[in-house]
Amino acid sequence: MLFTPESLSQLRRLKSRSITHENRTGAPGVGGQALEGRKGSPAYGPLKAGETFEMANIEGPGMIRHIWITIPPGDPLRNRNLIVRMYWDEQRYPSVEAPITDFFGMAHGRQKHFESVLTLMPEGRGLSCYYPMPFKKARITVENDSEQDVSMLFYQVDYTLGDDIDGEVGRFHAQFRRQNPTVLKDDYVLLETEGHGHFIGCVVGVRSMREGWWGEGEVKFFIDDDGEFPTICGTGSEDYACTAWGMREHQTIYHGANYVHADLISYYRWHVQDPIFFDERLKVTVQQIGWNKDGLFERQDDYSSCVFWYQTLPSPQFPALPDRSARSANIELRDSEKPEKRADA
Repeated sequence: MLFTPESLSQLRRLKSRSITHENRTGAPGVGGQALEGRKGSPAYGPLKAGETFEMANIEGPGMIRHIWITIPPGDPLRNRNLIVRMYWDEQRYPSVEAPITDFFGMAHGRQKHFESVLTLMPEGRGLSCYYPMPFKKARITVENDSEQDVSMLFYQVDYTLGDDIDGEVGRFHAQFRRQNPTVLKDDYVLLETEGHGHFIGCVVGVRSMREGWWGEGEVKFFIDDDGEFPTICGTGSEDYACTAWGMREHQTIYHGANYVHADLISYYRWHVQDPIFFDERLKVTVQQIGWNKDGLFERQDDYSSCVFWYQTLPSPQFPALPDRSARSANIELRDSEKPEKRADA
């Protein structure tokens, strides 16, 4: 559950734990022992190219309440190819599978300061999330599928043990997709799943590939027995993100556009107060429709997304994650993003 100001005063019979590289198991009373307690093992590294690191392996029942990660700021191509996976209970395949920066709220492998209710990137350097993640067993890995080593991986997984997760308690899911380019008049699919749960949000990346405004496409939620037409349908992409008349860079706690630069747009929308509930299945899509001087027109752009939801287990196995070349294409730094060279250099 998300704590509210009113609920903070409620006392709970839970045990607070935290996993770091100095305390890999989260055991009580053994944190900070390396080098006689003088910060002897604050980070894992190097995380070599091609390596998968198990960041946490926890026996519950419990609830992950906060995750913080930082790596040396660097190339978007590296960030897009550091893959976070999470496995719940006895399910062998992951319920979370996404590039690290997409998972923490920003598309295109970028790192920039933003704040929201569920994810934030202070100064573009620290990556934090506050998705509640109930579990009976929890396993978290980070795969370095880039072509370069990561010199240091700092992390902290804060969780509680003893939570009541029986009954109608869904498991947290996150899935990354990309279509580059989209298909003309074929709506981009953000999510398609079966089970009982609710949708809590998404991070969408757009690489605009044509002149004119790209964001007139409606976001549609096909719930349970919906056929050709959805139960919930918005009025445009910027309207879905709760802004209007275009999309400029901004941030609020529930929605915002945290990166708008050159041809790249990253926006997020959290359904914390207005989750989308489904009993049997859910499909979420967005149209590729633009606007120019002649009015509405169909267009093709490069879309990526990381979507977040809760549902019962077992959940369907995800489609194959786009491979490294598909994840990495066309997100390299633009000239306008590169630091200026000193005249005397």
